[in-house]
Order: sequence, then structure tokens, then C-alpha cells
Amino acid sequence: MIHRELLPNGLRVVVEEIPSMRSVSLGVWVGTGSRFENEKNNGISHFIEHMFFKGTKNKTARQLAEVFDSIGGQVNAMTSKEYTCYYARVLDEHFEVALSTLADMFFQSIFAAEEVEKEKKVVIEEINMYEDTPDELVHDLLSSVVFQGHSLGYTILGPEENLKSFTRNDILEYMSNHYTPDNTVIAIAGNVSSKDAIAQVLKLFGHFSGKRMIKGGLAQPVFHVDRVLRQKDTEQAHICLATKGYPLDDKHAYPLILLNNALGSSSSSRLFQEIREERGMAYSVYSYHSSYQDIGMFGVYVGTNPEQMDEVVALTTSILHDVQTNGIFDEELKKAKDQVKGSLMLSLESTSSRMSRIGKNELLLQRQISLDETVEQINAVTPEQIQQVAHELFSQPIAITAVGPLQQLPGVKK
Repeated sequence: MIHRELLPNGLRVVVEEIPSMRSVSLGVWVGTGSRFENEKNNGISHFIEHMFFKGTKNKTARQLAEVFDSIGGQVNAMTSKEYTCYYARVLDEHFEVALSTLADMFFQSIFAAEEVEKEKKVVIEEINMYEDTPDELVHDLLSSVVFQGHSLGYTILGPEENLKSFTRNDILEYMSNHYTPDNTVIAIAGNVSSKDAIAQVLKLFGHFSGKRMIKGGLAQPVFHVDRVLRQKDTEQAHICLATKGYPLDDKHAYPLILLNNALGSSSSSRLFQEIREERGMAYSVYSYHSSYQDIGMFGVYVGTNPEQMDEVVALTTSILHDVQTNGIFDEELKKAKDQVKGSLMLSLESTSSRMSRIGKNELLLQRQISLDETVEQINAVTPEQIQQVAHELFSQPIAITAVGPLQQLPGVKK
């Protein structure tokens, strides 16, 4: 059972009662991320996420960590392009401790100058780590290429020069504009009474105030088809191919999920079987789809020996064009449906997954999607819908980025 409550201050609370569990997962979801930044403050959403763990008026950074360690709980946070989440998972008996600690971090973080300077070094090391991870770096390069000139193309971590310039006042100003009640969702899932949980949220977050967040002025992103190579001394060539996809909650969402499953998101998919299993030309190869509020991107990643890069890219585009022309087999569609439904059902055994599901749905879609509705939509997908989506995606020009010891990019068959 999912209960939704709109508090008088505009804060939304969603609670899923799961009496069979012994844990409770809770998250504070804020509708901000790198998309809502500009060139000068790119990286600040992620930096604020870090700073929430660096001490409050009531607890030091060490004491915050000890709260969760002492009750055997877990606490963390994440920043994406369109949202930031602070979350915890604890035994049901420690729900109030976890919620009050998250509230303390949310409202009472002090952002001490010395901690700001110290954490800048930590995030710069995180940036350096990504620079040493070419299979991650190539995805950031891809976003910067296809969304060039738009904030969706920014990295979540931001550039080092921005990090060095951030001040406490920058943090407070950004939070006053984005950390507002109407732009925040509290999601809770597990063995907890919705009535009690909502009462606790009202007690701890009822005073939350701020000006109303206005997102209507977001610039419409444009998908750019370009080819960019970043030379790097690595053992493999890391390659991404991408076409324009679909935005969040698009009518093609379920056919796309099944197409992606059959094409490259499982070990029995075409890309995995053809490139890795049949030819042994890659260890890691997969497809994915990233959806944002008003645009999407379908991508394929492969890491391979530089000497066989041309052959791998040619094989990848051949597989895409075959699906575009001929669709997928009935048995592939059935298998994809069973896999997607199976993964969904298994994820429901985790309170963390359930909390994430209801939190994202509320924040990004402003509604909840029931399990029955999801299964019904998956079952209703036809081979014709799959082929329509494949045709729309793969008849478009393909953007390509690569990181590795390369002199030039491979050609892409149109």
C-alpha cells in the first residue's frame, strides 16, 4: 500500500507499507542536479551532497557516521543530472533515529569554511579517479557531445576550477533556489505505519519553507550528432554510439525497455552474444537508455582492442540496422518480457529499491505507477511496437565518442 500526503508547506511524502520486512528505507529527494547549474557553478549540486555529511550544529561529521554505524544502518547520497537524493536503510525499530538524523543534515549542516576547503580536495580526487576510469569517462564525453551547449552536457562532478571557487555563500544561495518544499519529496518504504511515518515527517520537516521552485523556463535540449575522440594511453579503446531517444514517461517507454533488453542489457542479448560470446571481441558490451524530462538518449558501449575497433563498430551498427529493418523474434520478445518482469519482482524484495521507485515516480512523474499497471503495460507490448521504436531510433544519424590510444574514429554505416 502506497500512501501519499501533501503537507501544508508543499512537501510531498510517499510511504509504502511493507509489514513483511524488518527494514525501512527512507530518502530525501530534491529535484536538482547538474542540469540546473550553469557554466560557473557546474558541480555545486554534487558538492552540496558531500557537504551534508561534514557536520551539523548538533553533530560532527564523525558523530553523523557513528549514528548509523551504531544501529547497523546504512546512509549515503547520490547526485544525477536531474535529482539529488539523501537516503538511509535501517532496521524498522531505528526509523525515527534515521529520519531525525537526515533532517539534522538537511536543515542544520553548517558548511564550515575549513570543511568546505577540505572537501574540495576530496571531490577533486574523485574527478581524478574518473579521469583514470576511461569506461566512465567516455560516457561523460558522449553527454558533452550530444548535448553540447546545454546543461545536460555538463558533468555531475563539474570542472576542477569550479570546485576551487565555491564558497559557503555559493552553497547557501544555490540551496535557497533549489532546496524548496515543493521541489522535495520524502520517500519511505518498509515496515512502518504510514500514519506514524507522515506524523514524524510533519514534525521534522513541517517548518521547511522557501520560495516556490519554478522550472518552466528550462532550455529545451537539442541532440547533436558529432564524432569526438579523446586520446588516452589505455589498453582498450572505449567507444560509445548514441542516437536521440525518448523523454521520461513517453508512450514508447515500455517497448523501449524490451527492445533494450533484447538488444544489449542482458547476457543473452544480441550485442553480448554476437560481440563477446561468439567472437570474443570484448569483455564489456551493453546498451542503455537515458531519459530526462524532455529528451532521451539511446547508447551502446563497448570496450575492445584498438586494432579491432573498426570491426566491432561495424558489427554493432549492423546489429542495430538489422533490428531496425526486421524487428526482433517472438521468442526474444517473450524472453525480454519475462526478464524485465522477473527483475522487477526481485527488486521488490528490497526496501531500498521500493523507496527509490516511489521517490523517483513522485519527484519526476508526479504520480505513482502500480506494479499491476507496469506488468500490464509490459505484457501489452507487440512486435510491431518494438520495430517502430527500433526504426525511430536507429534510422537517425549516430553520434560516436571514444577514449583510448587511437589516431582516428571508425566510420559509422548510415
